[in-house]
Amino acid sequence: MHLNTHTNEVQSVLRGVDLQCRVNNRAHRTKEMGSEWLVVRRGQPFSLLLQCADTLLLAAHHQLALLIQLAYKYLVIVIHISLKSHPGKWWFNQQTAQSEVLLSIHSPADAPVGVYSVAVLLLSKEGHMLEQTDPQSFYLLFNPWSKADCVYLADEQLLQEYVLNENGILYQGSWDQITSLPWNFGQFEKGVVDICFEVLDYSPAALKHPEMDMRKRADPVYVSRTITAMVNANDDRGVVLGRWDGDYGDGVAPTRWTGSIPILRRWSEGGTQRVRYGQCWVFSAVACTILRCLGIPTRCVTNYSSAHDTEGNVSVDFLFNEHLENVNYHCWVESWMRREDLPKGYDGWQVLDPTPQERSDGVYCCGPCPVLAVREGEVGMKYDTTFVFSEVNADLICWMVRPDGERTRVSTNSDTVGRNISTKSAYGDYREDITANYKYPEGSLMEREVYRKAGKRVSRPDGGSGQLVLSIKHTQAVHGTDFDVFVEVHNIGREDTLAQLTVMSSGVTYNSLQRGECQRKTTKLTLPAQKAHKEVMRLRYEHYGACVTEHNLIRVTALLQDSGQHVVLREVNIPLKMPRLFVKVIGEAVVSRRLMALISFTNPLPVTLKRGVFTVEGAGLTGAQEIGDIGPGQEVAVKFSFKPIRAGIRKLVVDFDSDILRDVKGEAMIIVRKKSSENA
Repeated sequence: MHLNTHTNEVQSVLRGVDLQCRVNNRAHRTKEMGSEWLVVRRGQPFSLLLQCADTLLLAAHHQLALLIQLAYKYLVIVIHISLKSHPGKWWFNQQTAQSEVLLSIHSPADAPVGVYSVAVLLLSKEGHMLEQTDPQSFYLLFNPWSKADCVYLADEQLLQEYVLNENGILYQGSWDQITSLPWNFGQFEKGVVDICFEVLDYSPAALKHPEMDMRKRADPVYVSRTITAMVNANDDRGVVLGRWDGDYGDGVAPTRWTGSIPILRRWSEGGTQRVRYGQCWVFSAVACTILRCLGIPTRCVTNYSSAHDTEGNVSVDFLFNEHLENVNYHCWVESWMRREDLPKGYDGWQVLDPTPQERSDGVYCCGPCPVLAVREGEVGMKYDTTFVFSEVNADLICWMVRPDGERTRVSTNSDTVGRNISTKSAYGDYREDITANYKYPEGSLMEREVYRKAGKRVSRPDGGSGQLVLSIKHTQAVHGTDFDVFVEVHNIGREDTLAQLTVMSSGVTYNSLQRGECQRKTTKLTLPAQKAHKEVMRLRYEHYGACVTEHNLIRVTALLQDSGQHVVLREVNIPLKMPRLFVKVIGEAVVSRRLMALISFTNPLPVTLKRGVFTVEGAGLTGAQEIGDIGPGQEVAVKFSFKPIRAGIRKLVVDFDSDILRDVKGEAMIIVRKKSSENA
């Protein structure tokens, strides 16, 4: 305890502070880090217990204040007592009981993350400091459970995986033969949180401008970008040195690592000397450990057939004679955050690539890059979207090199790069394909349209557009009914134009495989200047019913060609609205007590469904029941009896399949109680 020179006229009141690590860490979901240190998350209150010699004397003659200090001398925040919250500021309140005072401290949801210290100050009524407790350290992390935090993620199951899970799976191999590698992230192991902040402390910005760096640590965009630069050791005091030549005699071969913790500890214990060696999956896994530890939801991602575009033209040239090179997989991470530095619409998953490939703002780092910006070809969005877009979308242009050096362009492959983009599922130890987050279906017109947009913005930012504009809209598409598609051609030029419009519909799978043409219509048009023409195609069930796939998608493609042979292409994928099964549970849901589930379904199609089968699974029930044929508009109902085997919230899932209508779903949530004997 530190006593002010003016305290000789009063009795010492403050005796000590209990950080209540066990209680606070449990409430802040950091209990896995142990109870030796206080580790809390911003935007969520935590409590301290102040022991006093005389709380009556304290209440009568003094007031309390807290001294919060981040990074020692660089940022000091003094908090005066307040009974009301102050958004965006630190504040606290107090409750007195006998010889103790319970202090509830509230940090702002945008406070810088870091290692803080806290001390309790005893002030006179006039505000003069009389006593101060010894400062005690605590850690403040990002809080993805707080709605006010920029890393807020609403799904608890995802938080359990992307913040709290210390084990994971990295995916390797090739796109058609994917292999898995178990990995120990270990973000809650002893001492790891200290190493994570040490990584930030040794960044070039922290060493050169420490106060600015500390304040910027409130921003997950800044923190995550710093981590991507610091995980690789190419141009700073980073963690891992990359090597790809097969000579690892003076270090550890990248394939030998099975977890991040030995790497981080070797870096820290070795005086921040770079650890030899890593490759892309090692860089991504170490970054994942650090970001999860700091409280930013993060997952490892593998992109198969990944491209490396160095010229910014969204294409990759392959030169070959009789051999064609393969494009390997590449690993990065995605972190979840709001992008308040960008226009609305780019929140969510952000690509961060710590593997040293290309410099960004003069440093080997990449991201954060909004995944949505990659999918939509918005390559102007920060950071490094052009590079990431090329990794998953670049065209492979193949050239034949003749003995005399002459090159002949032989093919352009638009569907080789960016396959089976994979991450571990949040719901189990299996692979989740997230390719659709990055790009439209391979080979689709929408994918090519996005590519052309990105390519134009990269190589010809001032390029103009054509005279004809094409758009496609449609009415609600319900499976089994007829619906209309409207194709509008707008002549934005100053001259009348002759053109030919072809509209085609086809059944496609979710990954863009065409299963058959439904209808086609070709029309010759005279388009007056500054006018629009609307063409209507009625899609009839008698046409699309025979070619629709089990994924219930209809693709409409419009091709417009003017008299000058200029071509405009547009397409839209139309999901057919499916009927639902109605599921009703009859009876009280108690463990081991029989229940009845009533399932009803009405055939929405104008044809008879044959070989209908209901399948039910969940809540202790697995069964199937055949019902035969169902006529057009006919309603059927079936009953299943079952016994729940476990208490809690359970889900009953029902599926219906027939010869031409498949994958019809229904579900019911059941709250199952324990038996009365178990409650006693």
